[in-house]
Amino acid sequence: MKIEVHNNSGIVVDSIDIDSNVFGVKLNPSVVRQAVLAELTNLRQGTHSAKNRSAVRGGGKKPFKQKGRGVARAGTIRSPLWKGGGVVFGPEPHGYSHKMPKKMSKLARKSVISKRIKDGEVVVLDTIDIESKKTSNFKSFLKNIKVGQKKTLILVSSFQENLGNRAGASGEDHGYFMGGNRGVSNQGSTGFGDIERVSYASNTTATDWGDLPNGRYGVAGTHY
Repeated sequence: MKIEVHNNSGIVVDSIDIDSNVFGVKLNPSVVRQAVLAELTNLRQGTHSAKNRSAVRGGGKKPFKQKGRGVARAGTIRSPLWKGGGVVFGPEPHGYSHKMPKKMSKLARKSVISKRIKDGEVVVLDTIDIESKKTSNFKSFLKNIKVGQKKTLILVSSFQENLGNRAGASGEDHGYFMGGNRGVSNQGSTGFGDIERVSYASNTTATDWGDLPNGRYGVAGTHY
């Protein structure tokens, strides 16, 4: 099985052999559906919770006497009938994790990739060469290979300098971060009182830019 190779201008310059056992698989909608549902389900945290009448604080004392008031009797202010009371059959924390067999998961991915290739939605390039890190140049590049009208995923075999940085970033563009969970405040580069500066236009390490006037411990050992 062969697939065409294009250059930056979208012109076919070569072709390569691809494994038909991976890229020529018949679409299996049922397996793909299960894989998508499993992925979406595993994204759920399952931390939803509501307090029932036994979990709500207070309500141990009878709010008023049983008879003589002309209103309905009540034994606790935490009854679901009362404002601020417990919730009847409310949500409780539980997991939504869903596991799929490895063979089914692989089959789902092969099915989707094969369908994309069959529909001509996969473009193979010999190289990605962009003049400068500008959004307009990258937009023209996508237009040349005829994928600029829809959401596009770009996969590269190795890191490329012209794709690794934010488009349009110059040497004057920087970002800042501070805090952490190491060391002691205001004592060297390991302290959580340090302010670090990092350049968007290069892959250099961050530099010490300043110090926070005060560092404090937060919950679970974090700092701010």
